[in-house]
Amino acid sequence: MQFGISSSCFYPLETERSLALVGQAGAKTAEIFFNSPSELTGPLLRELCAIRDGCGMEIVAIHPFMSFAEDFYLFSEYERRFTDSLEFYKHFFAAAQSLGAKWFVLHGARHSRIENTRYAERLFRLNETAKPFGVQVAHENVVHYIGETPDFMAFLQSQLGDDFHMVLDLKQARRAGADPFAFLRRVGGHVVHLHLSDGDETHDCLPPGKGTFDFSRFFGELERIGYDGTGIVELYRHNFSEARELTESVKFLESAAGSR
Repeated sequence: MQFGISSSCFYPLETERSLALVGQAGAKTAEIFFNSPSELTGPLLRELCAIRDGCGMEIVAIHPFMSFAEDFYLFSEYERRFTDSLEFYKHFFAAAQSLGAKWFVLHGARHSRIENTRYAERLFRLNETAKPFGVQVAHENVVHYIGETPDFMAFLQSQLGDDFHMVLDLKQARRAGADPFAFLRRVGGHVVHLHLSDGDETHDCLPPGKGTFDFSRFFGELERIGYDGTGIVELYRHNFSEARELTESVKFLESAAGSR
């Protein structure tokens, strides 16, 4: 496995400055969390590409700033708004293409007002829109969102088959009271990207290696299902004090996975 760092760790620092810090932390694999429309094109996108090249990084995934409203734009009862939104999301897919990112991380709906089968059909159409850009949509498990449970992810997989892809986020699973291993048992072959963190009895998000999560068991299960994606350290800014903790997290994960 390859391990890296998300630019979101440094939010609310500007995205280009955040990515530069990811590179300075020694990460060769990264995820970019976009925070504003102007970052998707023009000088800011070119700056992100230059930082990527200067640091010798691979950008494997992007995360849109639209997550707060995906139920409104993508999964509402108003079909025209969904169709129009597909055109808007092409800006994200084009930016991902420029950066060489394969995965587009989707939170999905908080409370979908459409039938689950229609939800799956919308997800399929969004993924079909992304494909010409060399990008595919990966649905994340997020607390208080419809995708927080293994049951719903298994339903999407049953509807979409090989066109279903999932991002497994450990902190989101903790917050939802969901067993991350249950996601791997139910849809493990469709997990394509990981957001990694640690936790303990009183903290749901800590740097990997600073909590009690059984990473040895986790990597063993990933090995069993043949996982060949990436693992991205994704923390909130208050979860660490210095950038070196992110570097140490990557080294911890590399060691834990390599000891298998």
